[in-house]
Amino acid sequence: MSQPSLFGPPGGRSARANVDGGSRGNPGPAGYGVRIEEEDGTVVELKESIGRTTNNVAEYSGLIAALRWAAANGVSKLHVRADSDLLVKQMRGEYRVKSPGLQPLFEQARALARQIGHVTFEHVRREFNKDADRLANEAMDEAAAG
Repeated sequence: MSQPSLFGPPGGRSARANVDGGSRGNPGPAGYGVRIEEEDGTVVELKESIGRTTNNVAEYSGLIAALRWAAANGVSKLHVRADSDLLVKQMRGEYRVKSPGLQPLFEQARALARQIGHVTFEHVRREFNKDADRLANEAMDEAAAG
């Protein structure tokens, strides 16, 4: 008799998330954009204006939004693509997180990634992150208007 896994069904669902964040001015009106594509081709787009903050906080906010969505929707394998070299290298453990403002966001992202199970990170050039960039810009427009 086998015991069911505490971590959901074996294999689970997989998805790819393109994340981006930015601010107009650093700090300035900020927002993030996320485009998630599930293995069945379903696309989910997330965006949010997050007030006045820095580019790096906005990038982490986008990552956290993607990770939260994946955890809430039974994704156990997530490939994250971002054009922020800093975010990718910090999440891979290649760079330390020195900024006190980013440390709690980094810890939150790591905890969510552990909850999901298998999360990988890839740095991509901006032109390969256009949908997430478009969503982040829409969110920044909303932040600037509000």
